[in-house]
Amino acid sequence: TGFIGSYNVIKGFLNLSLTDAYWLNRLQDISDNAQFGQLPLQTEKVVLEYCGPNTNKPLHIGHVRNMLLGFSMSEILKAAGYPVTKVNIYNDRGIAICQSMVAYRHFANGATPQSSGIKGDHFVGDWYVKFNQVAKEQMAELQNAPEDKDEAKKLTPIFKEAQETLLKWEAGDAETIALWEQMNAWVYEGFQQTFDMIGVDFQKDYYESQTYKMGKEIVDEGLQKGVFYQRKDGAVAVDLTADGLDEKVLLRPDGTSIYITQDLATAELRHEEFNMDKMIYVVANEQDYHFKVLKLALQKLGKEWAKGIYHLSYGLVESPTGRFKSREGKTADADDLIAEVLRIAEERTKELGKIEGFTESQAQELYKTIGMGALKYLILRVNPYKKMIFNPEESIDFQGQTGPFIQYTHARIRAIMRKVGENTALTIPTGISLVDVERELLKQINEFENVVRSSATNYDPSEVANYVYTLAKTYNKFYHDVSVLNAENVKEKELRVALSNQTGLTIKKAMKLLGMDVPERM
Repeated sequence: TGFIGSYNVIKGFLNLSLTDAYWLNRLQDISDNAQFGQLPLQTEKVVLEYCGPNTNKPLHIGHVRNMLLGFSMSEILKAAGYPVTKVNIYNDRGIAICQSMVAYRHFANGATPQSSGIKGDHFVGDWYVKFNQVAKEQMAELQNAPEDKDEAKKLTPIFKEAQETLLKWEAGDAETIALWEQMNAWVYEGFQQTFDMIGVDFQKDYYESQTYKMGKEIVDEGLQKGVFYQRKDGAVAVDLTADGLDEKVLLRPDGTSIYITQDLATAELRHEEFNMDKMIYVVANEQDYHFKVLKLALQKLGKEWAKGIYHLSYGLVESPTGRFKSREGKTADADDLIAEVLRIAEERTKELGKIEGFTESQAQELYKTIGMGALKYLILRVNPYKKMIFNPEESIDFQGQTGPFIQYTHARIRAIMRKVGENTALTIPTGISLVDVERELLKQINEFENVVRSSATNYDPSEVANYVYTLAKTYNKFYHDVSVLNAENVKEKELRVALSNQTGLTIKKAMKLLGMDVPERM
């Protein structure tokens, strides 16, 4: 066929050298395939859980990493052929939510997000901060207070009121339930605005308030099977020492559920609903032990499907000055970070004059595309399992390994294609020799499907992020080393235009897998 240029055998390995004719033929195949990058359909069904916020405070930088990883991983798995259902669980009950409610009841004077002009989740979060401020003041007034701050806090009048509120909630007190529903509704409205800005979505929402009791039935099932046991204090536990862990409590001595109780129930519920083969949890590495217990406990119950549970464990996000804090109102708020990134994007884009000829609405859209691309790329280029340092200033640079650099490369390619003419039929020549940078670019385009497959297998979007940066960098070398529109002859021009077009399409597809848009011009 003329596709093998030479070969040799070294230490039992056959090394083949492919001819330029092979690479030109490969470019033709890729160009003819509008679905290039989409792998064949797999039979395994996937349910992927991500986000999982508490309803007593706004989303923070950790949630941003979580959401970007979860959404991108779902897109990559879909490209790898897996049917994926994206789900979210709201931790919408418990003492923390009651603390926000108590503070609101005492100090809000009937204010609402609408009357105060504050976004719903921030509004409720402010009352959580207020609760902790008041508790701190009351702790200082205690006589003979315990040294342990958590123990001292439990003795304060405001904390005792929060505990009473939780008991009322669990008893179904109408007034308590009405306030809880109202405050959670404000939070959900605020969360949705952030979801829309980041560009993430869910096909099914779960609520801890609806699942926490169901887990008790599974615990009872484990007791009946002899897999779980009841301790002397009345708590139900599972012994995982033979599995390299320890004894894990699944139900408190007073019969109340804990996180693991509800997670047992939610996993069972999802299997009943979706009959999934894989259940991926995108949760920070602080919960590594929790998910080992969850998987083992379900397997010991004889749930065959539990072997498909996978914890996509990611590292913490730190600022350049150390770990972000919460509770005191110092958390690295997701909305504030997004606003800061968009501000920097507008500032840098104006400085570099990349909005010439844009209307105001087009310019605003570009700032958002660049800002969100910068934020997403900065986070997704890091292997999920590693801790990362987040600095918004670093993210928006039109040179180096950043989202804007890749976006600018795409815009450069689109400018070339507009000069060629959008409706011009592209021809890939034969019988032409490739220069090194053309061959390298072709090889990298050809690798796209392998990268999608590997990224899906390793649950690692950074493989796609690093691939698309390398592709953009190689294209820029190609752009500077050879002339595209002023090539020496027709065949060279045809090849370089076709190569540019396919590079642009591949960049766009790869960036979409990362949840990013690419501009047509900038």
